[in-house]
Amino acid sequence: MRLDKLPNAKPGEKTILFLRRHWLVPLRILAVLVLLLLVPIAAYFLIQAELPWVLDHAIITPLLALLASMYYLAVWVYSFSEYIDYYLDIWIVTNERIINIEQLGLFARVASELNLTAIQDVTSDVRGIVQTFLDYGTVHVQTAAETTRFVFKQVEKPELIKRQIVQLADAARSKQREAAAEAAAKEAKN
Repeated sequence: MRLDKLPNAKPGEKTILFLRRHWLVPLRILAVLVLLLLVPIAAYFLIQAELPWVLDHAIITPLLALLASMYYLAVWVYSFSEYIDYYLDIWIVTNERIINIEQLGLFARVASELNLTAIQDVTSDVRGIVQTFLDYGTVHVQTAAETTRFVFKQVEKPELIKRQIVQLADAARSKQREAAAEAAAKEAKN
């Protein structure tokens, strides 16, 4: 995705970071999918071993096939929904703002932005042995408001991202102070 395709692109704005969740997230989705797909197969072998007459019954056998089909459809919809949520959750950090685009289910999406000058605190959070070894975690960006918080979930290199956001926020505040001082000096001349 390019910044000039984003709504409200500002002149001179440059994309610094384009973030998605870690590659391990879709592997988890795939693992759950495989396990859920194996449940009806295991049930079939269990029924065949314990109640073989059920598989020869004129009414129960088609009902079991229908139930298995509905189950597989539900598993596919669940897996597709989880993958869409993974793929469409993105965070874009520019030299002026942070853009958070979060997919909420299949048909809901929230897009929000935060000016870098409003950032008060940035925290990285790495929990557990897997996140430590694969270097991924969560980055929290807090503003002066009590509840406003951007959360970059399961991103790679959270400590590096935190440092870059802090540097960008400091640079944006410095630029804002310089512009204010320049405007005050210009006003004083007039």
